[in-house]
Amino acid sequence: MRVRAAALAALVALGGAYGSAAAPALAGATRAEVDAAARAAGNRRPAAVALGTALFRRIRPAQLVKVRIDGAGAHEVAGLVLSAVKFHGALDRAGFTSEVIELVRSTFAASDVEEVDCWATVPFAQGANVVVTGDMAQPTSRTVFAVSVLRTEDATFAARVRRGTDVFWDPGFAARLAGGGGPGSSRPGA
Repeated sequence: MRVRAAALAALVALGGAYGSAAAPALAGATRAEVDAAARAAGNRRPAAVALGTALFRRIRPAQLVKVRIDGAGAHEVAGLVLSAVKFHGALDRAGFTSEVIELVRSTFAASDVEEVDCWATVPFAQGANVVVTGDMAQPTSRTVFAVSVLRTEDATFAARVRRGTDVFWDPGFAARLAGGGGPGSSRPGA
């Protein structure tokens, strides 16, 4: 599916990380390529864009909001940030866990990273005049789920994640998923 001109114009209008030079590069881009460019981060951004392009080829039940790859020398680690507030489909705890396992497997298949760190966040409500950037910045979100998986445990990590071993679950988020936490669900963590 090709991106409509209006969506491309909106992406280029974001400026900053993309600048006006992005317009020609994204003119014939697929939706996955545009999503990947918009959500890539890290000191290995081109690798994050390539990974994101693979991960965004289909709409997933859990909303993937950031794909980052950071590295030093030959070592690379991927970070996948999921929204814990809004889903693209109905997810319970088992479904969310399965989605995380699928994202980790897809990341290892599409990249050479040694580790995948996956976490889900909920935003904090921000009052007027709250500093959210710079040295005095207040946190804008909190983590409600987190797991790290090494490539060396590729054959065994799914069982570990399903058991909840070395996985962080915020109790409120886990309870929300136990209640179904369906599409568009917006109760952050409670």
